[in-house]
Amino acid sequence: MNRIVSLLPSATEIIVALAAENRLVGRSHECDYPASVRSLPACTASRLDTDASSQEIDRVVKLVVKDALAIYEVKEDVICRLAPDVIVTQDQCDVCAVSLAEVEAVVAALTGTATSIVTLHPNNLTAALRDIHNVGKAIGATDLAGSLIRSIEERRNAIAIKATSLEHPTVACIEWTDPLMAAGNWVPELVTFAGGRDVFGTPGKHAPWITMGKIEQVDPEVIIFMPCGFGLERCRTEAGLVAKRPGWKKLRAVQAGRVFVTDGNSYFNRPGPRLAESLEILVEILHPNVFSFGHDVANGGDGWMPLLA
Repeated sequence: MNRIVSLLPSATEIIVALAAENRLVGRSHECDYPASVRSLPACTASRLDTDASSQEIDRVVKLVVKDALAIYEVKEDVICRLAPDVIVTQDQCDVCAVSLAEVEAVVAALTGTATSIVTLHPNNLTAALRDIHNVGKAIGATDLAGSLIRSIEERRNAIAIKATSLEHPTVACIEWTDPLMAAGNWVPELVTFAGGRDVFGTPGKHAPWITMGKIEQVDPEVIIFMPCGFGLERCRTEAGLVAKRPGWKKLRAVQAGRVFVTDGNSYFNRPGPRLAESLEILVEILHPNVFSFGHDVANGGDGWMPLLA
């Protein structure tokens, strides 16, 4: 039976969805869903103070990257003690999780253990689904992976078909607030499937930096905040700070009451099984009179809510 260490929250969610939670022996410090995985040993740690302001977090991250230092620490002693057969990690973003090079260095130091590394590359929606297949193949759950992928695709297609005939508003998805950054990679695709037009992001491309002036220039019909790593309450706080900037109240999304905050950490930032729920959140926001999946706080959900003036 494979002993699995997951160093990525989305990978942990994939493994659990493939009925292999009983084989998970270790996780990253950020793996928190489902709640049952929180009892597993953490194999990584962050060198960032995530309670700091967005501006300070950005400053430290850029400083660390410039000096070629690691943002995250790999706990080699913990991984060696766990002696995993499979380690699942990523090489999409060194800011999002431990670097592949560090994981490879740890595996090279292991003795007496044949450990394979599964590296995820979720740069767009197709790649994220392919990653599910690759994890399934590595842990002997190929059939379950295929079923999970088909389920996500069916949910996606059902929404896309229904949304095609609806009005397609322009949408700005904000992934960081200070400095401002728009969402990229798989998010623009989700916006399209949800019946919207992403004004900043490009499918398969990293998140682009933007400015308040650029937002004013484009003047999107809908603005959705989904800061990387932040839950709903922190997202609401960050969005509230942006709302104090000059020019904000003149935006048509603001005047129409079409500004929303989401739990980006649980949904949009994780390219795993809950991308299906992320799409449902988007389509609820964009077309509330047509779609209702119960993700909004007003209906008892935990995924999104309007940013009230």
